[in-house]
Amino acid sequence: MGIGWIVSFIVGGIWMVIILALVIPLDRKYVVRENRKINYKKTTIYLRWNVFDTLTLVLSIYTILCVQALNFLLTAGQTIENPYVQFFTNQSQAWVIVIVAYLVSRVSITLKSIKAHWGDELDDKQ
Repeated sequence: MGIGWIVSFIVGGIWMVIILALVIPLDRKYVVRENRKINYKKTTIYLRWNVFDTLTLVLSIYTILCVQALNFLLTAGQTIENPYVQFFTNQSQAWVIVIVAYLVSRVSITLKSIKAHWGDELDDKQ
């Protein structure tokens, strides 16, 4: 395993610590649980922009920069033996997966919360 992969794993670990340091307190403070299930009617954090959404935006910009740097290196003729190519390949791949998974879960949770808050009103109008 090259030095680029190792550095990428270290950077990914740092990012994960930052993400978990924000998510765990956010979840404990703002998410209302009853019988170990989220009560979407009482939980309003999903209906507004929060710190985790800002972090995701920053992570998305970071991922775009990693992909562009990888593109630049590959068009310059670098190969996978280059530590920078290794680093940007690993970072781009990992964070695209994380961001897409977060987007899907965020949309799902937001729709559940909208239905819980306004579901009765929407059903009455139909």
